Amino acid sequence: MISYNPIEIKGNWTKGYALDIHTTSSEYLGDDEFGHPRFKTKYSELGESVLRLKYREDKSVLKDILDAITDFLKNKWKIMDTLDYIVPAPPSKLNREYQPVIEIVEKLSDIIDVPMCIDSLVKIKATQELKEIVDYEERKRILKDAFDIQNDCIKDKNILLFDDLYRSGATLKIITEVLYNKGKVNSVYILTLTKTRSKR
Repeated sequence: MISYNPIEIKGNWTKGYALDIHTTSSEYLGDDEFGHPRFKTKYSELGESVLRLKYREDKSVLKDILDAITDFLKNKWKIMDTLDYIVPAPPSKLNREYQPVIEIVEKLSDIIDVPMCIDSLVKIKATQELKEIVDYEERKRILKDAFDIQNDCIKDKNILLFDDLYRSGATLKIITEVLYNKGKVNSVYILTLTKTRSKR
């Protein structure tokens, strides 16, 4: 099974974890002919799998990723009996043809026998890519009013909110506020596959 090293992530949710860091090191190699910085980046085992799935659509890593999530939920975190639903974080790019977070949640739901709720939490406005935005407050401003609840299936429920990558936590904190204030959920638990070493 793919190795992972869970890291607790703090926020306005009940409890949350990233299964591992995304990268282990990044060495600056200088700028290319266009003046763009180049880096030699090393990834954790799970980080490499996330990279392959998300950006190369390499679905051969799906089983290893799902095995790691299942092992963590069943044998380490042990919150299976607490959960009513798994909810995927809405994709940042609405027009991306392949949505890995949604596919993982669909398959995970079957494996651990916890239903998913995919149509309650929705993204209602497009937002720019956040990975280039360093300032946390600016990220929050961009995400303001970007999410909404469109039905009450998660009301009074304990949910696992799942995403692939944790950076600053701005997106998940905004979503958690929406889940509590508009979705009226009982508890929000967070699980992401990886977490960046910095808050960028």
